[in-house]
Amino acid sequence: MSFNRKIVLAVPAVLVMLTSSLLPGLAQTPTGSPSSTITLDGTQLPPPPMAFGGKIEEQANKSTPWWPPRVVPPEEAPNVLLIITDDAGFGVPSTFGGVIPTETMDALAAEGLSYTNIHSTALCSPTRAALITGRNHHSVGFGVISEQSTAYPGYNSIITKDKATIGRILQENGYSTSWFGKNHNVPAFQASVAGPFEQWPSGLGFEYFYGFVGGDANQWQPNLFRNTTQIYPFDGDPEWNLITGMADEAIGWITDLHQVDPEKPFFVKYAPGATHAPHHPTKEWVEKIEGMKLFDDGYEALRQTIFENQKKLGLVPQDAKLAAWPADKLKPWDTLNDDEKKLFIRQVEVFAAYAAYTDHEIGRVVQAIEDIGELDNTLIIYINGDNGTSAEGGPMGTPNEVAWFNGIAEMPAETQMQWYDVWGTEETYNHMSAGWSWAFDTPFDYFKQNANRLGGIRQNMVVSWPKGISDKGGRRDQFMHVIDVVPTILEVAGIKQPETVDGIKQSPIEGTSFAYTFDNTNADEPSRHTTQYFEMMGQWALYHDGWLLSTEVNRMPWETPGTPNPDPLNNQVLELYDLTTDMNQSTNVAKDHPDKVKEMKAMFIEEAKKYQVFPMDASVTTRLAKPRPSITAGRSEFVYTRPMTGVPQGDSPSLLNSSYTITAEIEMPEGGAEGMILTSGGRFAGYGFYLLEGKPVFTWNMVNLERIKWEGKEALAPGKHMVEFDFQYDGLGAATLAYGSPSGLGKGGTGTLKVDGQVVDTKEMKNTIPTILQWDEAFDVGSDTLTGVNDDDYKPPFSLTAKLEKLTIKIDRPKLSDADIKKLEAAMQKASD
Repeated sequence: MSFNRKIVLAVPAVLVMLTSSLLPGLAQTPTGSPSSTITLDGTQLPPPPMAFGGKIEEQANKSTPWWPPRVVPPEEAPNVLLIITDDAGFGVPSTFGGVIPTETMDALAAEGLSYTNIHSTALCSPTRAALITGRNHHSVGFGVISEQSTAYPGYNSIITKDKATIGRILQENGYSTSWFGKNHNVPAFQASVAGPFEQWPSGLGFEYFYGFVGGDANQWQPNLFRNTTQIYPFDGDPEWNLITGMADEAIGWITDLHQVDPEKPFFVKYAPGATHAPHHPTKEWVEKIEGMKLFDDGYEALRQTIFENQKKLGLVPQDAKLAAWPADKLKPWDTLNDDEKKLFIRQVEVFAAYAAYTDHEIGRVVQAIEDIGELDNTLIIYINGDNGTSAEGGPMGTPNEVAWFNGIAEMPAETQMQWYDVWGTEETYNHMSAGWSWAFDTPFDYFKQNANRLGGIRQNMVVSWPKGISDKGGRRDQFMHVIDVVPTILEVAGIKQPETVDGIKQSPIEGTSFAYTFDNTNADEPSRHTTQYFEMMGQWALYHDGWLLSTEVNRMPWETPGTPNPDPLNNQVLELYDLTTDMNQSTNVAKDHPDKVKEMKAMFIEEAKKYQVFPMDASVTTRLAKPRPSITAGRSEFVYTRPMTGVPQGDSPSLLNSSYTITAEIEMPEGGAEGMILTSGGRFAGYGFYLLEGKPVFTWNMVNLERIKWEGKEALAPGKHMVEFDFQYDGLGAATLAYGSPSGLGKGGTGTLKVDGQVVDTKEMKNTIPTILQWDEAFDVGSDTLTGVNDDDYKPPFSLTAKLEKLTIKIDRPKLSDADIKKLEAAMQKASD
């Protein structure tokens, strides 16, 4: 690749004198011609405007023209393709001993370097926030995912303006920047068309975005955006899948950019939704994996196979041992019945197909870069997983991940078997048994969410840059963290971290460049990243110079304690590991080194203070129900007078754990009408208020396991009508969470459907959805986007053919009495004792 970015010198001599002090903070060179370029010194972004360097007289023919130079990166700065997959542990890719074929990663490793010791934060969006900023996840407000955000600096899911992203820095220095696939860094309360868009990719320095903004998405019918506009490329194409769709889009963007301006380098963040649930590969890839018969012997055998492969590759010592199988939490394979074995194999084959399919599509993007002649000078960083493999499907797996977030962690195999033939299709929001997840984190143990175990935080990575790395097929074992990626890219590109961006002083990047490892002579140099804290939902650890202090695991990821640990800093059993002799955290030596334990806990506290980790909070799913600054916050009445679609869950009225009344004033035409009045959520959890053959219907979809339906007996006559659904909730509501108690969530109540003031149906609900509706589906008025809440009744968009004159939602959130508060305070105090 040719990067001819030298400053143009063919300008009038007078300009040489005029440009010596025009642009403080920049590399000063004569400018003025239409093709002139300049490279910034990076101190101030954006740079101040240059003073006019020509000469102005009254007549143009006596004046000297002058064009401000175009900003370009330093000469020969590489393109960058930054790839990160989702929910994939160390033992997933074939590159690092796994059985799932990842031919693209294999090929890049053969041409570049394999990294065995890079770490994540143990959870999705925290890792991603750290990756794009070069700072620890609490430092940039992502102590947890945005959907769990709380009102503290380390947890509010807001990347503040003193922490510019790699996208913004490269953009201002002359790169074209883009982001494809998953974005889990838009605050859940800023994800609507009302904005603000400062925290969207386009507001963070990424000029082009094509992807989804939440934690996961139905890959067949995603909540997909191009920049900030929702799009529906899958409409009318049942074979369309986002994994291929985003590869096509990235290839188009890269190719078009090269055709228009072949000298301009690109930065692409490429973040597939795989292998986060739902696992949605194409049928072709499922059939390929099925034919390989990789998993018929069960998850314990898979674990042993991966471990032996890793020994052969030299990734683990020959004398290393695996931790004992957690038989009390995950049933050994030989104790499963035939249905369970059949179901579990189906689950994992679909997962494996999803991983292999994704790697294949990544390969198409890499091939496109080679096709335009840019591969030699493209730095490709391919990170396997933003955390360990997910166990959020629980021991049994699930056809609907939304069920887990609402407390259904172990759905029986006989219930799940009704989805066996459609597993991985649009009819499931599927996840696999945690037994497979344990195996895919080999040689380590535990899972995503476990910031205290290497199975939750140890990833692997391949880096390819033919022009800059000569040690083809080499391996690097230095300790690293995802915060090290940004400083590495900046060093390789020859770009400094700016001192100010938009006039705001920047906080220091907290990562350490690993560009030194590209040099063969530094292959065995000790890591320059010597200390790193980890914390996730009250589980924590500290790495320092080969030692790892960590808390003992006190819950599995699918377990959500009713009363979270009130003091996660101190109410813990501490463990100590010497990773220089025990690479997979198998031998706790805390009793042999009490002083080291004390020393490292003190170090953790200092790191926690420095990086906004306090106050620590051990709550899990209950945080989803806590109030946050949505545009609906503080409102109890909502009025709509025209159709509207696409409002995300975080910015729409929430009916959960409350009493509410929904009133629709409609006019029925001659001949009747049907269609959706109001819906929120979709096939895997939500509600809908609609007309079916002219009859009013209200349906609650209880995580796709049951649908509770109220229905009028007769079709509405032509003319104006008022249809109303009223629900009286029996519980104390989300206010109990302020006292560490989820007791107010998910209680029952009574629903009543009325037509023109007359009751037409009444039903009791024993329980309600406690935590969250299907998060990748919208709140819609007048039609239903993406999937419907009841496939038996209608198919989207199911537009309303009656005239909607007014829709009113009134929410009556429970208020705690003095007696309720005293009782909750007493329970909280007892839990703290």
